[in-house]
Amino acid sequence: MRNFSYPGRSVTYGLNGAIASSSQHASQVGLSILKAGGNAMDAAIAACAVQCVVDPMQTGIGGDCFALIAPKGSGKIEGLNGSGKAPAGLDADLLLGQGIDEITLTSPHAVTVPGAIDAWTRLHEQYGSMDFADLLAPAIDCAENGFIVTQRTAYDWQSAADKLTANKAAASLYLKNGKAPNAGTKWHLPELAKTLKAIAKQGRSAFYDGAIAEKMVACLNAAGAQHTVDDFGKTSADYVDLINTEFQGNTVWQIPPSGQGITALIMLNILKRYDVADLDPVGSKRLHLQAEAARLAYLARDIYVADPAHAEVPVEMLLSEEFTDHLCGFIEVGKAGDPGGAGAFDKHKDTVYLSVVDKDGTAVSFINSLFHPFGSGIACAETGVIFQNRGAGFVVDKNHPNCVAPGKRPLHTIIPGMVTTKGVPSLCYGVMGGAYQPVGHAHVLSNLYDFGMDVQEAIDCPRAFYNEGVLEIEETVEETVLAELSDMGYEIKIPEIAMGGGQMIAMNSASGVLSAASEPRKDGCALAY
Repeated sequence: MRNFSYPGRSVTYGLNGAIASSSQHASQVGLSILKAGGNAMDAAIAACAVQCVVDPMQTGIGGDCFALIAPKGSGKIEGLNGSGKAPAGLDADLLLGQGIDEITLTSPHAVTVPGAIDAWTRLHEQYGSMDFADLLAPAIDCAENGFIVTQRTAYDWQSAADKLTANKAAASLYLKNGKAPNAGTKWHLPELAKTLKAIAKQGRSAFYDGAIAEKMVACLNAAGAQHTVDDFGKTSADYVDLINTEFQGNTVWQIPPSGQGITALIMLNILKRYDVADLDPVGSKRLHLQAEAARLAYLARDIYVADPAHAEVPVEMLLSEEFTDHLCGFIEVGKAGDPGGAGAFDKHKDTVYLSVVDKDGTAVSFINSLFHPFGSGIACAETGVIFQNRGAGFVVDKNHPNCVAPGKRPLHTIIPGMVTTKGVPSLCYGVMGGAYQPVGHAHVLSNLYDFGMDVQEAIDCPRAFYNEGVLEIEETVEETVLAELSDMGYEIKIPEIAMGGGQMIAMNSASGVLSAASEPRKDGCALAY
């Protein structure tokens, strides 16, 4: 492993259980669940529910959830797609008839039916051990009795204040006198507490049937959306057959489309064709190859990835050796490629992730999201729910497989990750950051398996993201590296805020040691015992 300039923190070690999340309070709650005899799924649900309160711009019960599970250390990884669908009354013809050819981030049509609560309850039924009401109790306490806004949360909250101002209900919930809270402020969400209490008592039906659903639908309809109570009632998370690829002697597992996890696998397939391990991990040659792999993998994603229940998604082809060969043919080492693909194809951001492992070896890779900060910015004041904007992932093109349609899932960015080694779970991980996530997955896995970094070093290591023709690079990368990449033909940009987030837990099957790491770019906290 080569040295790099980014200052890091220590790995957190344990033998009986570990949790890593982007919230100190959520990690504390999750660890308390593990110590009280709960399992990894119990801890994941409880911790995520807390973050839906204390990190309201990042996640919420008005969003979606995906999970990967290794039950009791089994190498048979299981996965759940808990993303919501477009309402039955929404299709391309309706939008085009209104002169709408793109679903914007704050459009009422960007609101897909929230899938998170349905996902939580299904996961709890299958894997949980504690009473569901006990798992929601810490989140209810935070919402009802108040929580303290952290510095990073205050920054993100204030950055989204204009979006909140545009919606009366959102402003009433998340602004005071028109302003977002400062760090150290105590904030209450009593309406959300009432909704969580109803869910704790009645389960899934409290959210998707009856008075709460009726209130949410009324708010959405008033904003111009097409939702019905029936759309909410029909929401169902799906257990799915996972996809994978081999990388440096390990098997990397992802949720299949409609998620973008296949993008990370395509990137890994490209990168393993090059001698990346011989390069400087924060040097121009490594970042160049990663950028080229991202350029081509994202082009493939944007052409092919859609809801397989409504479109043919050629997963086997996309992960094939032949397709990888084809993509590598459009990489010229030492030169930035054409953002449009140079003939490689025919023409056609906010999230929380947490990782938990318990004393029995069950590993849970769990991700929950509103997509962009505070999602669509559309809220229901009576229920305290703010709605995601996942529908912005659709296109309004009737010839495209990802075209908006009734009951269809959009291309989805949140992707939990899991790795097995010789058939045994060895890494439970995820990287946040909207569209960045596939690059983040490929980056941290290469850090681990190409460069021999430990889990904390792999997360700490400076990041770059080739995004729509621009190579965004964190400011910790040396100026000489930026100059070399510029000479290759890349347009360089330093992002205003550090890139993404991430957590991971490595499981050593021989020693039983758990090695947990969390994100220094956010309020990341890894705890173990």
